[in-house]
Amino acid sequence: MRKAHEATGIHRTFLWHGFVSGIGETPVIAANGADIPLLGLGTWELRGRSCARLVEQALRLGYRHIDTAEMYDNEHDVGEGLRVSGVKRSEVFVTTKIWPTHYAPRELERAARDCLVRLRLSEVDLLLLHWPNPQIPLAETMAALGKVKRDGLTRHIGVSNFTVALIEQALRATSEPLVCNQVECHPFLDQSKLIAACRRHRMAVVAYSPIAQGNAGHDGVLKRIGAAHGKTAAQICLRFLVQQDIVVIPRTSRLERLSENAAIFDFSLNEAEMAAIAALASRGGRLIDWAFAGRSKWD
Repeated sequence: MRKAHEATGIHRTFLWHGFVSGIGETPVIAANGADIPLLGLGTWELRGRSCARLVEQALRLGYRHIDTAEMYDNEHDVGEGLRVSGVKRSEVFVTTKIWPTHYAPRELERAARDCLVRLRLSEVDLLLLHWPNPQIPLAETMAALGKVKRDGLTRHIGVSNFTVALIEQALRATSEPLVCNQVECHPFLDQSKLIAACRRHRMAVVAYSPIAQGNAGHDGVLKRIGAAHGKTAAQICLRFLVQQDIVVIPRTSRLERLSENAAIFDFSLNEAEMAAIAALASRGGRLIDWAFAGRSKWD
């Protein structure tokens, strides 16, 4: 088991937000020029007023990282939650993602501008390619993504659901740094090859479905370790990832879960606990396997 903070090519800093009711110190991973908060709010399947309310409450609790996507059909709601929260725009790291059908150069730029209109922002902090699309040459897409950054629509760019081979191709096709690969990542899925590749290139790993879509709560190992720390199995799951400098963006539709998911920075797991959790991983632990990804090509 690799110890946290051990020569990852990524370093951790701390930003103090001073929220007595919430998170307090928010760890931030610095990757290729981007400072990405280790904890964020995922918004997949959240829409309408409930989405805006969750975003608002998360920001008031001290979250400083919100993740959305063109495909989620909730960018307007995310933007509304950001505005009514009262938190300064400069303090929030906003990520959105372009859907693969919009990867042709002109389409990508148009889609990026449409995202900003829905969010009512002048720029996002991070713009990602949501899934690979083998129907459009990656070099053309990466060139367009780099242009979108240079035009000021986003501060940083990255990818999502890319394999090691696709990361290498993407890096060869752009002169702009890629700051992350957002992927399914939790204790039940072996992503060691992908994590190692990202670290070689100083890219952060951003974990979606970090609680394995709720499955973490049923695992005996996680529950046993949680009992020893006075934490839930889900909190142990999240701590396992952030202790490896992996960014987590758990989604929840329940306001009370926001504080629970944030309470992961006031304890540490020892080496034996980390090893026991790591032993849960397998190549067959994947939960999300869309056709865009190329089902037989996962690392």
